Amino acid sequence: MSRGISRRSFVGLTAAAAGAVTVGACSSGKPTADTRLRVAAVNHVWTRALQKRLPEFEERIGRRVSMSLLTGDQLSSSYNVKLNASATDIDVMMVRPLQEQLLFAHNNWLADLSDRAQDAEFNWSDFQAAPKEASTTAGKVLTVPVVTERPVLYYRKDLVPTPPRTLDELQQAAARLTTKGRFGYVGRGQRSGAVTQWSSFLYSYGGDFTREGQSAIATPEAIAAYQYYGDLLGKSGPPGATNMSLEQAMPIFAQGKAAFYVDADAIYTGLIDPKVSAVGETIGYAPFPAGPAGSKPYNIPSWSLGINRFSLLQDHAWEFIRWAAGSETVTALQTAGIPGARESVWANPAANSGFPKELAQAMQVNARNGVGHDRPEVLQVGRARDIVGRPLVSAILQQDVAAVARDADKGFAEFLVRDNRHRES
Repeated sequence: MSRGISRRSFVGLTAAAAGAVTVGACSSGKPTADTRLRVAAVNHVWTRALQKRLPEFEERIGRRVSMSLLTGDQLSSSYNVKLNASATDIDVMMVRPLQEQLLFAHNNWLADLSDRAQDAEFNWSDFQAAPKEASTTAGKVLTVPVVTERPVLYYRKDLVPTPPRTLDELQQAAARLTTKGRFGYVGRGQRSGAVTQWSSFLYSYGGDFTREGQSAIATPEAIAAYQYYGDLLGKSGPPGATNMSLEQAMPIFAQGKAAFYVDADAIYTGLIDPKVSAVGETIGYAPFPAGPAGSKPYNIPSWSLGINRFSLLQDHAWEFIRWAAGSETVTALQTAGIPGARESVWANPAANSGFPKELAQAMQVNARNGVGHDRPEVLQVGRARDIVGRPLVSAILQQDVAAVARDADKGFAEFLVRDNRHRES
């Protein structure tokens, strides 16, 4: 690990994380028939659904599987400690590719799956293009996507008979529907937390976070995207929007206090649950509206599976990935409402029955138009999001966006130089 990417600069170790895992020493002995295949995973609906199917996989390979479930931060902390020590007590790794894969590749913690992925039966070509792109680093397949995510335009069908098709139409409708007792739009506005959702606005304005490795957050396209989102949320949204992440924005829409809301399609169950939602039966779902460059939402793998490079059971680890990301398993889980990454499964109407019909259609449209990242593709993702999010806050507060964007651009350019140096070290 380079000196520039220290443990504390990656993820601060917490007492909870330290208590949840035990640092494993490198094993000097060869695995036996009784050695378990160890899967480190996040406590997620996908993982819990997969756990119920583990006996069929254990029977297939003739080996028991041990799956540990942690929070996302605990999982990252565990990897940071264990893999710095070249530990062999993790075989399969559940990874956030856009948050961690570049760093893990830099540290050489992930096994190269490129040759294995070409297995004809596995059919790597069946995976959606954007998630595959996020799973590949420096030309090597390092992870396989198992859970995907896109933004969706949630709207109130009792207020909006036809959803807006363009960002201009969205802005006009949000302004028209803003009243004393209702907001026209709600969304994330918190500096770092809003970056992923704002990315689709950025791409649809023709921008990106970087171009040819250089900062692009002060380009005309990026400034226009900052300005648009700032006007949309600042003029039609709730007060205090710059303090809102998912946990604050979602309840406002669920309680019927906003007409439009753009956020991840994965959260829809929380919006229709009658225990927390007052408008579940009136919610509509639409593809991300088109901007000047068209409709370009993100389509990302929120979670993927990789193999610990130090694992002594890499063949069985790959068999686990082949099974967990195989067509049969993906179909079963997607039918239960957990979106996967296989084109063939998305093309199967029965496999999409776990989603509301209108939502499934919007998800498919967004996937076809999707961009494979929703944040800067760098080693130190958290720091990058913080820099990129500053002009977003200024825009919502109706400040001079262009000036703030140019200043942030300088800081981001300097950050990219340091980040690239760390990659090369």
